[in-house]
Amino acid sequence: MQLNVVLLQSDSRVAQSLVSALANTFNSVRQVQSLGELRTSIAKHRAGIAILDMETASISDVEHLSREFPKACIVCTHRLADEDMWTAAVNAGAADVCPPSDTRGIVRTALRNASITNSAAA
Repeated sequence: MQLNVVLLQSDSRVAQSLVSALANTFNSVRQVQSLGELRTSIAKHRAGIAILDMETASISDVEHLSREFPKACIVCTHRLADEDMWTAAVNAGAADVCPPSDTRGIVRTALRNASITNSAAA
């Protein structure tokens, strides 16, 4: 199971907190600074999970990532609950949209979708 994570988060304090929390569950967690770096890092490190801050990306970015990396689980984060954004992100290919402070929700979504992807590949 590919439990490598790439994280793009606009707030550096939140990013560091997520990296620390996620490092306990996943093989590697890499923080990147841009959408281009996220794409490169997913491919280079064969990341199975991409955590994407919706304040740095658009719904069309989620859609492109989903098509470009169909086996990767994309978990979006946003600090405000927004049902319309959640629906649009999920329709674009995200597994879920969680508050960045909801580390448990992010981990649960990533692990659930990683196991589904691996079951389908087996």
